Amino acid sequence: MFGFGNDVTLTMDKPHPTSLLDTGVQDVIGKPLDRVDGPKKVSGAATYAAEYQLDNMAYGVLVGSTIGKGEIVAIDADAVKSMPDVIDVVTDFDRFLLVAQQGGETSAPTQGVRKVEYFGQIVAIVIAETFEAARDAAARLPITYSRGEGVFDFSVDRQRDGNLPPNNVPAHSAQGDIDKAMADAAVTIDATYTTPSQNSAAMEPHASIATWDEDESLTLYGAYQMPTSDGQQLAKSLGVSAKKVRIIAHFIGGGFGSKLGIAPESVAAAIASKQLGRPVKAVMARSQVFDATVRRSNTSQRMRLAATADGKITGIGHETTASNLETEDYFEPAGISTHFLYQGENRLISHDLVRLNWLVAGSMRAPGEAVGLLGLECAMDELAHALDMDPIDLRRINEPECDPEKDIAFSSRSLIPALDEGAKAFGWAKRSAKPATRREGEWLIGMGVAAAARSNVLMETSAKVAIHPDGSATVSSAMTDIGTGSYTILTQIASEILGIPMDRITMELGDTNDVPAAGSGGSWGACSSGSAIYLACESLRAKLAKAMGAAEDALTLKDGLAIGDNRSTAIADLVGDGIEAVGKIKPGQQEKLFNQASYGAHFAEVAVNAVTGETRVRRMLGVFAAGRILNEKTARSQCLGGMTFGIGAALTEDMVHDKHSGRIVNHDLSEYHVPVNADVPQLGVIFLPERDIHANPIHAKGIGEVGICGAGAAIANAVYNATGIRVRDFPITLDKILPGLPDV
Repeated sequence: MFGFGNDVTLTMDKPHPTSLLDTGVQDVIGKPLDRVDGPKKVSGAATYAAEYQLDNMAYGVLVGSTIGKGEIVAIDADAVKSMPDVIDVVTDFDRFLLVAQQGGETSAPTQGVRKVEYFGQIVAIVIAETFEAARDAAARLPITYSRGEGVFDFSVDRQRDGNLPPNNVPAHSAQGDIDKAMADAAVTIDATYTTPSQNSAAMEPHASIATWDEDESLTLYGAYQMPTSDGQQLAKSLGVSAKKVRIIAHFIGGGFGSKLGIAPESVAAAIASKQLGRPVKAVMARSQVFDATVRRSNTSQRMRLAATADGKITGIGHETTASNLETEDYFEPAGISTHFLYQGENRLISHDLVRLNWLVAGSMRAPGEAVGLLGLECAMDELAHALDMDPIDLRRINEPECDPEKDIAFSSRSLIPALDEGAKAFGWAKRSAKPATRREGEWLIGMGVAAAARSNVLMETSAKVAIHPDGSATVSSAMTDIGTGSYTILTQIASEILGIPMDRITMELGDTNDVPAAGSGGSWGACSSGSAIYLACESLRAKLAKAMGAAEDALTLKDGLAIGDNRSTAIADLVGDGIEAVGKIKPGQQEKLFNQASYGAHFAEVAVNAVTGETRVRRMLGVFAAGRILNEKTARSQCLGGMTFGIGAALTEDMVHDKHSGRIVNHDLSEYHVPVNADVPQLGVIFLPERDIHANPIHAKGIGEVGICGAGAAIANAVYNATGIRVRDFPITLDKILPGLPDV
């Protein structure tokens, strides 16, 4: 290969006012193109973690504890090892994972499983020649415990741990005097909202196939969102060099945060494989995904709003109590958007933990905002009603000119345009301001609105792009596609800049043998990996110009041709034996100088049955501004999925813990009620045109999570508008509606 320096790095210390995505002529950016990986998925040709076929593979079934607190006295492996096809019972009380790791961490998760800290904790793995034999033996494996005294019942009155490290935001922050603001205000809201534990409920369960090579290196085929950091976690857990660990995750059947860090099945499979000297597959049962991976924390959120008689907010208090294990410091950052969404000089935002013997809490889609905006946006609706003011007008007059805490500018902010556009498209003017006044037969009808906000994140990541002698190209990175469309949008970026048709570009993702990447999570995947690809392609574009003897700004690349200085040359004729470049993006001063976030507005109309209390969402509209939209179809799908999450958070999802053992009593998709087709109406999505030159060179911002932010609050506010009943304990099930319904 020939080249002129293969690596290019950009640290976002300055704005990037121009973008090659605006000057490219391949005309694929922003278009609603089909997924390039779609045919493989619908035909079964896409290989997921549990589907790899390795020679001499054994099957492992995990065994979870049947107590919520205590210690293992004995595991009687001999009682099942004589069963047909059973190979062994593998335990490692020191190295087996107590909990799944948080996303982005490079250290091992908390290890050691002799002491039981929660019900369902993985303590052993049974290995057999067939899955059925392993499953049967795992169900029969005798384990003797010494029971301990656990804490299984959440209460804000329990001792709270407020000495917590930051989680994207500080655990505690204060500005001014919220108590004085409340005392002096003309109108106040002081209400507590509670949200339950939730499960990500991805279609694909957690799965790992582990195999060791003769050189003592491990390959793990895993269902993981962030292979680069996950490989480091796995190496630390096993006590081996990170160079000896390879994770392959080409296709992932959803994650929603539950697969950001490694989970117990990965280490169990790896240890068993090493011990047996053959590949081992371990796939979690659906109940084990609920019991032993990660949950979104339950929360109790005290919301306080102080306002003048004309609606200007003078004080905001958002005090969250969540829960986690004694060993873990992660807290649900429910107040993350409260820091900047509305003005108000007096502010108190805090997060405390109650220590419980429940499954570990961690990131789930839009950690913080998804539940935090249920509190904030419902409280804003309460304030609007107390002021006799339209909820959109209340938000309009409390629109801050700059970040109200950091006193820095917003990189771009389209909240009010989203509210205005949505109000017009949804028919907000037809809403009855007085609750419980619109009726159709036995159905009470109401509308609700809520703001959406999700902080934008740029992560350090890299990607390699190679143009081959035949003019085709390959993009490779440890980035992943968890069903969000990464394969497609990253192909579009490379195609637009290089002028190579998309069907001539091969995308290789999800392998730690390729250049490192931050992976998928936090809505940073497309923008971070897309920017790394952008930089690599920009470098290759310069090489093509030099090889052609043309000025870069005079070069046009389209359909495999390089056009410049009144000449046209095939790209294949310019690359010799091939050229390649590695692009690397890093966050810089721009994220400190500007508050960067995606914004939107949710509108919902519900019908509540005046007899049964049943709530039906009749229609929803989401209006979003997230910088450049890279693919209108995949972006729309992300927003639709987020809005569906909002329906679940508002109306159906509730992970129930037994107060005597901490056991999750509804640990399957039969009893844990995610929204199904009948629950989801026709959803509308509108994107506002926007570019953010401070975010990255592709001018895009995160879209994957803003769709859930505020969605549930819009539904809850619509329920109040329909019935006059304010439910603050989510989900809004009919038993919470029935007592307040008017007489028929």
